[in-house]
Amino acid sequence: MDLLKILRSFEEFIFEAASWLIFYPMTLWRVVRDPLAAMDYSDREQSDSEDRRYDDTLSPPLFLLATLVLVNLVAVAAHVPPPPQASEAIKVVTASPQNLILFRSLAFSLIPLVAAASLLHRQHRRISRETLRAPFYAQCYLAALCAASVSIGTVIFQRPEVPNAVGGVIVVGGLLWFQAVQTAWFRKRLAVGWVKAALVGVWATVRALAYLLVLLIPIGLL
Repeated sequence: MDLLKILRSFEEFIFEAASWLIFYPMTLWRVVRDPLAAMDYSDREQSDSEDRRYDDTLSPPLFLLATLVLVNLVAVAAHVPPPPQASEAIKVVTASPQNLILFRSLAFSLIPLVAAASLLHRQHRRISRETLRAPFYAQCYLAALCAASVSIGTVIFQRPEVPNAVGGVIVVGGLLWFQAVQTAWFRKRLAVGWVKAALVGVWATVRALAYLLVLLIPIGLL
């Protein structure tokens, strides 16, 4: 019986992993084509039963994780060296792809977390796991593309044969796209003007980056 359960679990794992080859590009296309519609879709899926939730796409956190895995593979293929004069803690983080992917996942998840909390705060709603889940999931779709642009641009910066301007265009373009969609999302959810929505979005991103620095500084000193 135990062996049968193990085989069935392995069967589900194989199917789920293989299905990513179809659902990842489908999800990516949805987010690129109409990010606000993808975020609305994520909100609707939260009310569906757990076994049918995100049945035709990757769930937003999985989409973020899969994107970081792909970006990490690009960095490995490009032979990106570890940062010079790195602390022992940073060497531990960059020592294995698993550690690096886990760290990047936690780092980039701060962006959707802070944005979701900012939305609830301005809607005067209590912050709990239940209320935080839907906006956090929706924001993970945006964070995935933001993470991809920043990570790929960083890889290009470390390749001497490619002009740094190319990496700069990718990073800046990704950040501008992210902030534009973020502004539209806050404007729609909070029913405010474009200027106020932009300020809310920028402030949420700045706070997320500040929290990230709070995490990075001790790691860099260890």
